[in-house]
Amino acid sequence: QVQLVESGGGLVQPGGSLRLSCAASGRTLSSYTIGWFRQAPGKEREFIASINRSGGSTYYTDSVKGRFTISRDNAKNTGYLQMNNLKPEDTAVYYCAIDRIGTRTTQKENLYDYWGQGTQVTVSS
Repeated sequence: QVQLVESGGGLVQPGGSLRLSCAASGRTLSSYTIGWFRQAPGKEREFIASINRSGGSTYYTDSVKGRFTISRDNAKNTGYLQMNNLKPEDTAVYYCAIDRIGTRTTQKENLYDYWGQGTQVTVSS
């Protein structure tokens, strides 16, 4: 069984940065696509970004393009989400997930096989 653990969330002022990590245990991540999602209070969970197994292909939702960067380190069995120029509307619980079809960069939640428990990101002055 795969376990995913997100870390790096917290409270940050608008314009600040955070880097989220998604560490896996129980299985190597190198064959999986990694995706990041978020859920704000009272809203549905939404896709943010995904990266294929090699790291050669990434996909972002429009609202984070140019501010967020998804990456991975297969040697460390970890995925990352670098978030810059954070805005109050980025406040949410952030989740990582993995898709066993590691060649695609899908935004569809139902195609992801395993999920982490989430980490809270709050952007506020």
